[in-house]
Amino acid sequence: MQPTNNHINYVEFKSTDLEATKTFYNNAFGWKFTDYGDSYIAFESSGLDGGFEKTDQPIINGVLVVLYHNDLEFIKTKLIQLGATISVDIFSFPGGKRFQFLDPSGNELAIWSE
Repeated sequence: MQPTNNHINYVEFKSTDLEATKTFYNNAFGWKFTDYGDSYIAFESSGLDGGFEKTDQPIINGVLVVLYHNDLEFIKTKLIQLGATISVDIFSFPGGKRFQFLDPSGNELAIWSE
């Protein structure tokens, strides 16, 4: 896909453990990964390409990435089984429902549904 001015082109996260991050996101959502050395992995098959950079520093999020899933209860249960922590339980908003979770490295993401 050709990059477009003013469109999100790539999302980059931090990770404290790249192997655990790959396992978590592959098992949870089917994302595919490419390793670039010992400190970076890129992901695809997520709707938007991105990557994870290895860090030893505490991760403090400045952005919330929101994914979509048509069955919030199913994906919430699956994420908990894979080691995620629910940071904000399912709530309604105009247009749907969503919840937020922390991945094993502490990155916070959200999942919404109609």
